[in-house]
Amino acid sequence: MNITPLPGHPHVARRDGQLHVEGVALDALAREHGTPLFVYSRQWMLDALAAYQRGFAGRNALICYAMKANSSLGVLRVFAEAGCGFDLVSGGELARALTVGTDPAKIVFSGVGKTRDEMREGLAANIGCFNVESEAELDVLNEVALSMGKRAPVSLRINPNVDPKTHPYISTGLKGNKFGIAHDHAPVAYRHAASLPGLQIVGIDCHIGSQITEASPYLDAMDRILDLVEAVEQDGIRLHHIDFGGGLGINYQGDTPPAADALWAQLLARVDARGFGDRKFIIEPGRSLVGNAGVCVTEVIYTKPGEDKNFCIIDAAMNDLPRPAMYQAFHAIVPVHERSTDATIYDVVGPVCESGDWIGRDRALAVEAGDLLAVLSAGAYCMSMASNYNTRGRAAEVLVSGDSAKLIRRRESVEDQLLSEKI
Repeated sequence: MNITPLPGHPHVARRDGQLHVEGVALDALAREHGTPLFVYSRQWMLDALAAYQRGFAGRNALICYAMKANSSLGVLRVFAEAGCGFDLVSGGELARALTVGTDPAKIVFSGVGKTRDEMREGLAANIGCFNVESEAELDVLNEVALSMGKRAPVSLRINPNVDPKTHPYISTGLKGNKFGIAHDHAPVAYRHAASLPGLQIVGIDCHIGSQITEASPYLDAMDRILDLVEAVEQDGIRLHHIDFGGGLGINYQGDTPPAADALWAQLLARVDARGFGDRKFIIEPGRSLVGNAGVCVTEVIYTKPGEDKNFCIIDAAMNDLPRPAMYQAFHAIVPVHERSTDATIYDVVGPVCESGDWIGRDRALAVEAGDLLAVLSAGAYCMSMASNYNTRGRAAEVLVSGDSAKLIRRRESVEDQLLSEKI
């Protein structure tokens, strides 16, 4: 058998011309489960996680998967079984983390707008830490904790005003972003937190953005955070852990982010040089653990020639794959079966009634109606951001492990969507 892995996707390969994820043929999965269909490689997730585990070998460290990237229960179970904690941003995500059996002490609750109900849920579950993003939130969390007879473990998320050199919609560490407490105001905020009897300060947190492909923004942010650790501890406030967030990018279109183990060797050398190597470290990777693990299989409905553009109309749409419409993001698109005919340049578009419903621009494809395409790097921020726009059901999901495949989410029907509505 002739096996050819796709560049940058070692668990996606052509076997005698047919596209497989690990040992399972995508066309067979499409026949069984229909399209659009998300297919994930379990081994890719574990390999990506292993790079972080190597980077933190011998350290007191906790890797919390940032579940906003993909919060499907089957995916969460993979990381829970591998010993990960979870970084979450809503009460719904908390429920998902608890459903897959994670240790609540390994849960970090982030987000700028936690409600009182969400705070109560986190406190009742005895989660490990709340990453607090404003002084107003400190006051409310203190009030809620006291009403429950508890002390809330808190870490303050600091905005270091560092440019992550990524898309502005996914930049979170500049002073114009909504996230975190301003770097210069952090010592005041920590002193305020220390004065509140319902709070227990346990750490400091920083997260500067997503799809970061260079080491320099991390190094800049780390220096600014370590400066703050020194300043805060001079006020007599001990910070037991340092949380450096996530944000490491993946290869969508020839991107070359540093490998996770190499990046953290670089960062931890800086930490050691500053004298903080004995602290507990928390990191919150998301996209880098799941992004390249997933593909979306979709069927070509029509090919439509036009005066200025040729269109390849598929059954996946912006409600399934929202990143191109939201960020003008790139996903590689390849045929599940290669044809020997000449390619045509197409805009690959979905059936949703929006001009923004495109998946790829100017792609060279040899396709006909009924062919299957694979949209690559679809494991992160696709299903977790999927919607029912145009009353379209969300796609099914399959988790592949070696030569076996398991359905982890059935396709959503119209009846499912109507259940919660009343006339």
